[in-house]
Amino acid sequence: MQERLQKIIASAGLASRRAAEKMILDGEVTLNGRRVTELGVKADPQSDYIKVRGKLIDPHRSESEKRYILLNKPKGYLSSLSDPKKRPLVTQLVPSSARRGLHPVGRLDFNTEGLIILTNDGKLTLLLTQGGAVEKVYHVKVKGSPGQEQIDRLGRGIRLEDKRTAPARIKVIERTREGGNTWYEVTLTEGKNQQIRRMFDSIGHSVVKLRRVRIGHLTDRGLTVGAHRDLKPAEITRFYNAATRPKASTRRPRLQRR
Repeated sequence: MQERLQKIIASAGLASRRAAEKMILDGEVTLNGRRVTELGVKADPQSDYIKVRGKLIDPHRSESEKRYILLNKPKGYLSSLSDPKKRPLVTQLVPSSARRGLHPVGRLDFNTEGLIILTNDGKLTLLLTQGGAVEKVYHVKVKGSPGQEQIDRLGRGIRLEDKRTAPARIKVIERTREGGNTWYEVTLTEGKNQQIRRMFDSIGHSVVKLRRVRIGHLTDRGLTVGAHRDLKPAEITRFYNAATRPKASTRRPRLQRR
């Protein structure tokens, strides 16, 4: 059965669907020997020869054992499978024997610390990267002390370039004495490129430090910076259970006319 190339690549556990689309646009995918550079092309993984960066996709790979690693990323590592500038990659923090076939789920900036998941499960990748599905919590240190009105505006959502950010929860953790900087806890249900840094830049209080401390129910408790651990089956199942649980309605009840 024919499917879109990016879906086949994601199902094989090579990358998220968004990353697979970028691979196609960058000319890193071939179909039956011909380079594909446009989205929308379909193929049959059972009969067509699909190569990503010169390596043939195994059509049965998606049926292989799924693996999941939770990593506490240090500053100075790239959340990618490759880098033309040869910068350190998050996958290099895991032994080579354990990281084969794994890709990072979503991205953390080069200078951002915190939790990131490595997996070969395209289905989980899609769940964790689609907007509104899973909360991500960050601890953010910013220059100075923004006013409450500014923080409320960020919480309601602001326009960044051509799109508006979704509402976020922002609360003060600590105001430091030296330099008068402020720590905040920021909870997002979606993530745009460098969103938190751009949000605080928009109100004139640039980010000094940024780390992600929670992905859904997973926290960094007991996981030092640079360390990693395998996720338990129950931890993975919990993501899917939360996704299928009915969400409480945020609509206000209608007033009945008398």
